[in-house]
Amino acid sequence: MATDVHRPVSTVTGQAVHVADLTRSFDGRPVIDGLRLDVAQGEFVALLGRSGCGKSTLLRVLAGLDREIAGTVLVPRRKAVAFQAPRLMPWKKVWRNVVLGLPGKPGRAVAERALDEVGLGHRTNAWPRTLSGGEAQRASLARALVREPDLLLLDEPFGALDALTRIKAQRLVGELWRRRGCAVLLVTHDVEEAVLLADRVLVMDNGVIAYEQRIELDRPRDIADPRFAELRAGLLHRLGVDPAAEAA
Repeated sequence: MATDVHRPVSTVTGQAVHVADLTRSFDGRPVIDGLRLDVAQGEFVALLGRSGCGKSTLLRVLAGLDREIAGTVLVPRRKAVAFQAPRLMPWKKVWRNVVLGLPGKPGRAVAERALDEVGLGHRTNAWPRTLSGGEAQRASLARALVREPDLLLLDEPFGALDALTRIKAQRLVGELWRRRGCAVLLVTHDVEEAVLLADRVLVMDNGVIAYEQRIELDRPRDIADPRFAELRAGLLHRLGVDPAAEAA
């Protein structure tokens, strides 16, 4: 399989991500098949799709974690990823987890600034095992933000959280995005979450972007707004789900 090395996207184009004719196969079966995708600088994009459609594979490709590809992938040099599992090293305190992997020898103050930004400054010196699920996810976000990314990749980061903690985490990500101004690509199974956070929602199917919906609602968004419900219902329909049955 031909491999196209990731190259930094030009800031002149106004794009944070440019993907053209991307193909990724496993055992001869294409999971991503000729996919095209552009994400503007500062844009928040949510990616929906059924399990196994290639969402997480695409995110790993954009993160540079999977290079066995054919096609063109242009992404910023400064990018960071947060996964559903926080992946904190249990033998390192929270602040050391935040700066783990950074070049040079960043001091504790660098981690503390990022932890303060996600509301976790009071847990700087804690061990990961003492964190709640929501706190661990915020530590993971701090670890991504400390890299000052132009592109933030989120792979179902709220999937393991309880409902209340999930709402708080969604609000936090929205606030961080508005403050930072970086491009965000969020992979999620939650249609409501996608409409709540994104400028544009994409539906992936059969290895390509099969549908896109711009979300032209004022922020902060109200899930009780009839326009919100209409957008949610339309996306559920695109995913093959009957909105009435799903509500029941």
